[in-house]
Amino acid sequence: MKQYDAKSILNIAIAGHSGAGKTSLAEAMLFLSGATDRLGKVSDGNTVCDYDSEEIKRKATVMTAVAPVEWQGKKLNFIDAPGLFDFEGGVCEAVRAADTVLVTIHGKSGVAVGSEKAVKAADARGLAKVFFINGLCDENADFYAIFDALKEKFGTSVCPVVIPYVINGKADTYINIVESKAYTYKNGKMSETAMPDFDRMDDFRAALYEAVAETSDELMEKYFAEEPFTPEEIIEGVSKGARFGLIAPVFCGDPVLLQGIDLLLNGLCDLAPTAHRGTETGEDPDGNPVEIAVNEADPAAAIVFKTIADPFVGKLSYIKVLSGKISTETALVNMRTGNPERIGKTLFVCGKKQEETKAICAGDIGAIPKLSGTNTGDTLCAPTRKVILEGIKYPTPTITMAVLPKKKGEEDKVAQGILRLVEEDPTIHFANNAETHQMTISGLGEQHLDVISSKLKSKFGVEVTIQKPKVAYRETIRKKVQVQGRHKKQSGGHGQFGDVWIEFEPCDSESLEFGERVVGGAVPKNFFPAVEKGLRDCIQKGTLAGYPMVGLRATLYDGSYHPVDSSEMSFKMAASIAYKNGIPQANPVLLEPIGTLKATVPDANMGDVMGEVNKRRGRVLGMNPAEERGYQTVEAEVPMAEMHDFCTFIRQCTQGRGNFTFDFVRYEEAPAPVAKKVIEAAASEAGDA
Repeated sequence: MKQYDAKSILNIAIAGHSGAGKTSLAEAMLFLSGATDRLGKVSDGNTVCDYDSEEIKRKATVMTAVAPVEWQGKKLNFIDAPGLFDFEGGVCEAVRAADTVLVTIHGKSGVAVGSEKAVKAADARGLAKVFFINGLCDENADFYAIFDALKEKFGTSVCPVVIPYVINGKADTYINIVESKAYTYKNGKMSETAMPDFDRMDDFRAALYEAVAETSDELMEKYFAEEPFTPEEIIEGVSKGARFGLIAPVFCGDPVLLQGIDLLLNGLCDLAPTAHRGTETGEDPDGNPVEIAVNEADPAAAIVFKTIADPFVGKLSYIKVLSGKISTETALVNMRTGNPERIGKTLFVCGKKQEETKAICAGDIGAIPKLSGTNTGDTLCAPTRKVILEGIKYPTPTITMAVLPKKKGEEDKVAQGILRLVEEDPTIHFANNAETHQMTISGLGEQHLDVISSKLKSKFGVEVTIQKPKVAYRETIRKKVQVQGRHKKQSGGHGQFGDVWIEFEPCDSESLEFGERVVGGAVPKNFFPAVEKGLRDCIQKGTLAGYPMVGLRATLYDGSYHPVDSSEMSFKMAASIAYKNGIPQANPVLLEPIGTLKATVPDANMGDVMGEVNKRRGRVLGMNPAEERGYQTVEAEVPMAEMHDFCTFIRQCTQGRGNFTFDFVRYEEAPAPVAKKVIEAAASEAGDA
């Protein structure tokens, strides 16, 4: 593929709800432009963008893919983003690299949650938006109803550009109402035809004029005066409005039949902003703002927006070059690590296909292999102008599960595999919980964790089981007791003797508070540390279920010793005996971790969420209006043991519109029935061991 300058490059993310036909649309544009010689199908597992084995198996996109298309002397870098909510991180990556978001909407299911999220993602970065109503070959598709829903949801900025002329439920003619031209298709080939006239045409023209009027004060005045716009004013208004995000053009078609796809490509070339307009503001090492213009003559600066970690091929870093150009001769520094990065070669990618290129120029997208110290979100720039570009904001993981190898002894292999997958997908969080002795992975949903499990097997040859994680309970006491711990052992020669009286009482601390008030030398001072050490070893396991003891004050106040047989070990053992004798008398209780839940949901789902919190033994603290209109944020405190599958509930309840955060806040006493189950489970586990 030849080199293009920034004025001829368009970076376009294809986003939308799962099943809206994003990958099929990308496949049709690749085929129509000549980038591929066959029209792949998702159902056949042979598309360019869904090339990963997991995507072929699931027939759904799970990772971002790049597919460039050459059309009308321009290069269109399409970034196909996942539609499944479990892989929302891919949308964040695609949007970070794009200047336009092509929101794909299925002609049958209409404006879905994924459509709304795609628009929000575009608005959050101030990107241009284009709608494509897909799948009009389906007899149940209804373009007109979906267009009305778009207008209702997103307002007057929704601007019809290409609309279908539907007869007997079949869309066989497509009308570009900006140019007042109509086209028919036969075997994917377009031919111009006479402009049809039908009832809804006036409505669409009115919507077009309304959107164009929003682009300037002069056109707004003309619109209110009910003066007709000239064809030149309409074209200029739509073009200007689309480039600056004032209007969102609407196209339509069917990628399976290759209908309307060329009109979409033409429209993107004419209306979407080119890469040279994508000026960004970064920071220098001192935190001062630095404006980065898309200019090939400036020092190099690029953002790494995606990483692929392959155990055989190695690491592949996808970059968007903002300024300068990057080649094997370019000196670069990673601003996160401060280390220089050596460029072995530069690539253009189309799905899994790689093509070596001399350079990746300003405004373009490409890839660099084997940057071992570079991660997604890093800035690579020239040493002569050090700048930090905005990284990628990923959603917070909402589900955590324990991961166990199916074969003993493969824990290290599992950990190394997950760490490699984290490089590829930063929405995965991995931890090794020393307290519960479990490895845990956190992700965006059950499908996300299932894909992680499958990739561990296919990429790294290790099979795992994913299960509900253990909860890190605690134990404490509720009353004061005084007990003796006496250790005496004779074995010929020097024996062992230690005798202590210890007072145990509850206190407000994270572990053990140790003190002494021994008088008269009943226990020599040099044995005090041994007593404390013995107690600190003991509190690692409580007497109820073996969980760590907290909130315990132990005061050594009396005892006795033998001038020959006493030793540090003897007093350590005596302290252990006092602990084991005293704690069961001190009304020990089980403590469970409590977290703060902040769930932001639509107003209509408030009652369901509050009811679910109560079912999970939670306490609703209150609710506040969210930033987004029509949403409320419910605040509650819920036991962490009840929250492992809350992600699934909130997604089903709100159809994916809701989100939540959940953070540990404190421990509090577990109810008796809960404590009983935990203690019985611990006893059973100890018996099995």
